[in-house]
Amino acid sequence: MCGIVGALAQRNVSEILLEGLRRLEYRGYDSAGVCLLDSDRQLRLCKSQGKVADLESRFAEVPASGRLGIAHTRWATHGAPSDVNSHPHVSEHVALVHNGIIENYQALRVQLQAQGYQFASDTDTEVVVHLIHSLVAGGRSLLDAVTEATRQLEGAYALGVICADEPEVLVCARSGSPLVVGVGIEENFIASDPMALRQVTDRFIFLEEGDVAEITLDGISVRDRQGEEVSRPVHKMNGGHDAADKGRYRHYMQKEIFEQPQVVVATMAGRLGEKSVLSEALGARAHEILPEVKQVQIVACGTSYHAGLVARYWLEDWAGIPCSVEVASEIRYRKTAVRPGTLFVTISQSGETADTLAALRQAKELGYLASLAICNVPNSSLVRESELSLMTEAGPEIGVASTKAFTTQLVALQLFCIALAKVNGLSAEREAELVTALHQLPQLMEQFTGLNKLVQDTSEAFAEKHHALFLGRGVEYPIALEGALKLKEISYIHAEAYPAGELKHGPLALVDADMPVVAVAPDDELLEKLKSNLQEVRARGGQLFVFASPKAGFTSEPGVTVVEVPDAPESLHPILYTVPLQLLSYHVALLKGTDVDQPRNLAKSVTVE
Repeated sequence: MCGIVGALAQRNVSEILLEGLRRLEYRGYDSAGVCLLDSDRQLRLCKSQGKVADLESRFAEVPASGRLGIAHTRWATHGAPSDVNSHPHVSEHVALVHNGIIENYQALRVQLQAQGYQFASDTDTEVVVHLIHSLVAGGRSLLDAVTEATRQLEGAYALGVICADEPEVLVCARSGSPLVVGVGIEENFIASDPMALRQVTDRFIFLEEGDVAEITLDGISVRDRQGEEVSRPVHKMNGGHDAADKGRYRHYMQKEIFEQPQVVVATMAGRLGEKSVLSEALGARAHEILPEVKQVQIVACGTSYHAGLVARYWLEDWAGIPCSVEVASEIRYRKTAVRPGTLFVTISQSGETADTLAALRQAKELGYLASLAICNVPNSSLVRESELSLMTEAGPEIGVASTKAFTTQLVALQLFCIALAKVNGLSAEREAELVTALHQLPQLMEQFTGLNKLVQDTSEAFAEKHHALFLGRGVEYPIALEGALKLKEISYIHAEAYPAGELKHGPLALVDADMPVVAVAPDDELLEKLKSNLQEVRARGGQLFVFASPKAGFTSEPGVTVVEVPDAPESLHPILYTVPLQLLSYHVALLKGTDVDQPRNLAKSVTVE
């Protein structure tokens, strides 16, 4: 959730650190800070509650320079957002930044207070910097001090540490929270996300769980959890690094909505023949694992959970295989009965979602057949720790509210579902029908984004509302859930979604003229059932907003606004009907004047529980 940047070079690194923080703003944060070691070996600290721009203004008042430094954007966990709780934290001549949560910080705090350390903040992080300082003061090198300190920490952490006594050393460590090392020429860097460093390097080392690394001008040495020196491969990142530019768009979210026709092409590239899915795209072992799958367990969080709910319909319909879908933070804390032949599927945009990663690691001990990761980041922990993987190829997604990540997850999941259905009796004719529809998807998505003006006009009816209800039936129910989530995330309107058939079981009590009701109404076998449910809304004076197929038979009238959407193959409905709901939430947020890309209290990559 928080963002880390660190740099060691033969030049002033202050602008590298600040630019890295700018590139990490998408993750969500409430304060920022930077610490530089100047030429006099003095730690120069600047911190500010608020945005990176506030930090830059404060930094400009008392500018500092240095060849070694660390920087951070914080999302509050322990202690309210404030200057003093912001990172970096300093203990005399040691400075530190931290992502994650230290679970045993209170016991360590008592121990350190007994040694005479004074605490200025409410954070768990300050415990770590004092602990490392105590070890350095006892005669250990910074590398040895950080290594020993990590052995005493319980919880999740990514650390970047500098010490005035070692002006050409940057030490970092990770466990349960992502961290990468950027490799340069006589300069090296660290960050919680490669995007933060793409302006200075395209080569990265992805640290493994428990690794501690010492970074100097000339090289990088890594120790594993056992303290043994190990070699980690250097990965070269391909492609440009302009994804952090909004271009002609007003917001990243807007840009990412309109990028969807292009990115789904990348998701399908190399994975579709003319009439078939190339199962090998799931990984080298797919041909031996898929025939053994008797059941699927999908685990995810937030938007990715909704993608999993859609996949359940496809799997049980096309493959005839039972599928369960659970929220990662729930499944990991209950006893689960694992049936033989169950494939464990995780879905995550970042591949570093803490609860999803923990669920995967737990699954490895419970006897699942194998694991498959649906993810957007090739070198993420989730991908590295799964037997099979399918990259969504969405490119960097900056807006906190997920848009293109969701639709590309649905496309990737559809590829997986077809591949699994093939080994479970799906006919060649049906496979060809589904694949032909997927080939049409980019062009159809262009038509759906063309609804922008119509949806913008519709959004005005929501400007003064405080609640909204979303309805769907069958596979469109998860899409209603996703639409409600988007609206609440960025407009702060309280929105809920229900299967339309559940109206009489409680939600109908909420319906009145002040409660807009949004319905997803493609032309499918449940359409007539949905129409009956919507009549219940109209009979109670509810205001209906129906996103409907031209064939569905809806017409606009007083109390009913119809947004007619282009016709499309039924297998694509969940993907395509997502787009106008994204546009609706975006335009309502504009009218509300909220922060579209960085909604309050939320973060892009949730790397803590």
